[in-house]
Amino acid sequence: MVSQFDKDDVEAVGLVKFDFLGLTTLTILDWTLKFIQRLETVQPAETPAASLALETLPLDDPAAYRIFSSGNTTAVFQFESRGMRDLLKRARPDRFEDIIALVALYRPGPMELIPDFIDRKHARRSVEYLDPRLEPLLGETYGIMVYQEQVMQIAQVIGGYTLGGADLLRRAMGKKKPEEMALQRDIFVAGAEKNGLTRATASELFDLMEKFAGYGFNKSHAAAYALVAYQTAYMKAHHAAAFMAANLSAVMDDTDKVHQLVEDAIDNGLKILPPDINASEYRFAPVARDAVRYGLGAIKGTGESAIEAILAARRSGGAFRDLFDFCHRMDKRVVNRRVLEALIRAGAFDCIDDHRHRLFASAGVAIESAEQASRAAGQNSLFDEDAGALQQRLIERPRWSERQRLQEEKQALGFYLSGHPFAAYRAELQRFVRTSLSRLGPASDGEGAQRTQLVAGIVDTLRWANTQSGRMLIIKLSDGTGSQEITVYNEMADQVRGLVKEDALLVIEARVRMVRRSGDDGEESFMRVSAERIHDLAGAREKFARALQIRCNGGSSGTRLRELLAPYKAGACPVSIQYNNGNAECSIELGEAWRVKPEEALLEALKEWLKPENVQVMY
Repeated sequence: MVSQFDKDDVEAVGLVKFDFLGLTTLTILDWTLKFIQRLETVQPAETPAASLALETLPLDDPAAYRIFSSGNTTAVFQFESRGMRDLLKRARPDRFEDIIALVALYRPGPMELIPDFIDRKHARRSVEYLDPRLEPLLGETYGIMVYQEQVMQIAQVIGGYTLGGADLLRRAMGKKKPEEMALQRDIFVAGAEKNGLTRATASELFDLMEKFAGYGFNKSHAAAYALVAYQTAYMKAHHAAAFMAANLSAVMDDTDKVHQLVEDAIDNGLKILPPDINASEYRFAPVARDAVRYGLGAIKGTGESAIEAILAARRSGGAFRDLFDFCHRMDKRVVNRRVLEALIRAGAFDCIDDHRHRLFASAGVAIESAEQASRAAGQNSLFDEDAGALQQRLIERPRWSERQRLQEEKQALGFYLSGHPFAAYRAELQRFVRTSLSRLGPASDGEGAQRTQLVAGIVDTLRWANTQSGRMLIIKLSDGTGSQEITVYNEMADQVRGLVKEDALLVIEARVRMVRRSGDDGEESFMRVSAERIHDLAGAREKFARALQIRCNGGSSGTRLRELLAPYKAGACPVSIQYNNGNAECSIELGEAWRVKPEEALLEALKEWLKPENVQVMY
C-alpha cells in the first residue's frame, strides 16, 4: 500500500512510518572492498582482503581516529564540512562513542553544548551528576544529555516510568505543550520522590531533561551515521588508494568534486596517474597501494558509450600502437573527432606519443585514413594502397608551450593535472609575494588591525553574485599549492574586467578575515578574502619591482636597446644597465623619462636579444 497522507496522519490511523535513506557512501564502500581485493593480486594489503568486512572492522583503530582528530576528513561521511573539521580538531575524538556524540551535537540547537562537551572530555571541566544513578546513563557523553534515549532512561530509572511511558514523555517534551508538560512534571517528580530524590532535586532534574529533550537526537540514528563515518575513515587510513578511487569514480561527472578529491589524495601521499589510452579503465582505479589511475570516463566530451567502445577494442586487439591504429579500430559513429581531441588534450595518448599538438593537428587525418581503409575493405580492394600509407603520416607542428599544454589539459579535465601554469612564475613572484594560497590566513599589524597581504595565482573560475549591496565578482585563484575564492566588490569589479579572465595570472592585494556562519548543518568558521587592488603581472612588476636590470657589453647596440624600450616608456619601473666592455664595468640608471612598463613582450624581446640570464626584474 502507498499513502500520500503526511506522517502525522499516517501514524494517527495506526500505520508505521519508515524512512529509507539511499547513500552513495554505501556504494563507495562496496567499490572500495572490491578494489582492495583486486589490489591483493598486485600488492598485499595490510588486512588480507579475504578477512576484510565492514561488519567486523575494529572500532578502536588508532589510525582511523587520527583521520578524525586531524580534520583530514575529505570523503569521510558526515564530517567533510569546514565547521565539522574545526570541531574535530578541538574535540580530538578517540573512541566510537565520541563520533556518535559529535554527529548528534553538530546541529543548530545542541551546538551550544559543544564547548562544554569538549572541556569535559579533556578534563578542563569536572563532570558532576545530580544523582549517582545518572553516571551510567550519561557517562559516555561526559554528563551531558545528548540523546533522546538518555532522557527516556532517566525517566525510567529515576522517575519510575515504563519505557512506553518514557517515550510518551520524550514526545511531550519535543512538542512543548504546556498543559501536557505540567502533567508530566507532576508524574516525574512524584516517581523521583518515591525513588529517593528530594522534590527540589527532582524538579531541577526535570528542568534539565526538558531543556535537553528539545535538543536531543535519536542515538540509534546518530550511531548508524557514525558507523558509516567510521568505516569511511578506516578505509581512508588503511586503504587510501582503493577508497579514493571509489570516491572519484562516484563523482566523475562533477569536475569540482573530482578536483577536490584529487588534491586531497595528493595531500595524503597518493599518486594520481594521468589518463592512459592503454591502461585506464572507464572509472578511476587503484593500481598500487599508493597510486590511482585516472578514469577515461572523467574526461569531458567523451561519454560512456565511447569509452566502452575503446575498452572493448583494447580487450580484443591489445594495446593501441599509434594514433592511426587507434582510429582504424574504432567505430567513428561512437568515437568521433570530438572524443579523439578530448583524449589527446587530456594526455591519454602520451603513453604512445607525448607530442600533443602534433596528435591534435593530425586527428582529422587519422580519422579520414581510417574511413578510407574501411571503404577499401568494403570494396575488397587494395587499390591506391600507397596513397593510403601516405595519409598515415602525422602533421608536424611545434610542441605546445607548457602554458598552452596545461590550458588544453584543463579544457579536457576541468583542472590542471600534470602541472600548474603558476610554476613558470613562481620563482619571480616568491620574491615579493611571501604567502602561498595554501598557507593564507588573517594577518594584523600587531595591534589587531587587519593589514593587506599579497596573494598571486591563476584564475581557475570566476562568477558573478548578487548581494544586497550590489553585484560582486568571485574569483577562484590557484597557485599549485592550494586555491582560494576572492571577493571583488562591485565598483572594483567593473574596473578590472579587462584583467580578470580565466587562466589569467593575477597579483592581488587582499584583506583576510575569519567569519562564522550558521546554517542547517550547524555553525562553521571560514576564511573570507576580499580584494583591495588587482594587478596583472606587468602591473605587479611596475608597482613592486625596484628596477628592470639589463646586462650588456660593448657588442650591444644602444640604438637597439632604445628601440626595444621605447614602446614601453611612461611606466613606473626604473631601468638599470650593468655595462661591461673588456675590463671596464659600470652601472647606468636611466632617468625617469625611460621608466618602463615591464610587460612580458618587452622582457621576451630583451631576453631574445641579450640571453635570458642578462635580463632580470629586481624586487
